Amino acid sequence: MHPALSLMEENPVIAAVRDPARWQQALASPAPVLFLLCGDILTARGLVDAARTRGKQVFVHMELLGGLGRDNRAVDFIAGEVRPAGIISTRSAQIRCARERGLLTVQRFFLLDSQSVDTTVETARSTRPDFVELMPGILPGVLRSLSGKLESGIIAGGLIETRAQVMEALSAGARNVSTSREELWEL
Repeated sequence: MHPALSLMEENPVIAAVRDPARWQQALASPAPVLFLLCGDILTARGLVDAARTRGKQVFVHMELLGGLGRDNRAVDFIAGEVRPAGIISTRSAQIRCARERGLLTVQRFFLLDSQSVDTTVETARSTRPDFVELMPGILPGVLRSLSGKLESGIIAGGLIETRAQVMEALSAGARNVSTSREELWEL
């Protein structure tokens, strides 16, 4: 089992960092898994290396990392040069490519209506990511419904701001919760 998967089982809260200035706070937090939602191709490796030296596992969001293209060469660069535990992407081609390169994968979906729910199920069945991140993560009814339809683990993300919302998402079927709220990283 990949070390990131073990850490995610032990601690369901993932520190999601959108501002590089907050990376040190995430490193000092008890959250063992970090989502890097900022930076660029010049800073990503240093941020991931700093996390690795502290025993933390990092997932890099492909679309939010500056300086990358949108093709498989971007995945090759991340896998070979940055070396995170995995990637986050909304793009099916990048999820497939990352899986082929041995990276863990989180495919992010935004749920807007019933059609987007159906599309999420179809796409996730096709790409087979390790996890799907459903946004916003404060939709317990949708989480319950999708947890029985998806083979991938579910991460609830977006608009999670309270301990009660974390617990509600977890009890509704999410395996993990990603949040940028520092006070929740200690749960």
